[in-house]
Amino acid sequence: MLFSLMGLTFVIHLIDTLAYSVRLNSVKSGKYALSLSLFNIFVLVSRTANMFQAPLIGLLIGMSIANQMDPIKEIRFVLASATMGTLVGVGLIPTFLKLFSKAVDRLEVKGSVPSIVVEALSVSNIKRIVKNTTRPKKRMINSLRYREIPKRFLLLNTFITAVYTIGVISAYYAAFFVGEDYRLSASASSGMINGIATILLTLLVDPQAAIITDQALRKKRPYGDVKALVVLLIATKFLGTILGQVLIYPAAMIIASFYH
Repeated sequence: MLFSLMGLTFVIHLIDTLAYSVRLNSVKSGKYALSLSLFNIFVLVSRTANMFQAPLIGLLIGMSIANQMDPIKEIRFVLASATMGTLVGVGLIPTFLKLFSKAVDRLEVKGSVPSIVVEALSVSNIKRIVKNTTRPKKRMINSLRYREIPKRFLLLNTFITAVYTIGVISAYYAAFFVGEDYRLSASASSGMINGIATILLTLLVDPQAAIITDQALRKKRPYGDVKALVVLLIATKFLGTILGQVLIYPAAMIIASFYH
């Protein structure tokens, strides 16, 4: 059960990390709407994994309550899988971008996302995907114009990512510290916490990222600024998953305090 939970968390954060890189393809190709349409299928996989994550967390906490054992060790393993998913996502971005760009071109011809998926799953295409594996280049990262990206915006992304990472887990973990009558209420707080994180992301982070991306699409900023944006967003996401390790216990205590 723990390994299934870790695997789902890994997949969620892997896909979230790759999501940042879609901006690069949309700016470079100029096919923003097509890129977004194709990426929706990856988002669907991530959201489906999220649906299964909450029941598994509930099962983990339920077993811990029954055995009267604090599950913090297992929870930290789950959070570590979020960090690992982010790291693996970073390594896969160059390969993902190359394949995603080709998939967008195929979508323009085929006009159907399912047909692209079926085509990609053929044995010959899987072999081609393996051969097209590309590693990140250090010189590309070092040459970017990081000073053009607002620092407050990056700090916000770090904090919001941390809240998003621990949102469901901290609410269920809080149920371990409250009486039996309040456990369902405490665990139900997860939706509110993730809702707050989503609102903050929508109001404070997404607009700034959209402005930089849109300016690059209209040639008012160099393409390198979008690269710098993506690299820094992923870096702050990685830091956010680590910050989640620090915040998980205090967050659970704060939630539990409302039900004493």
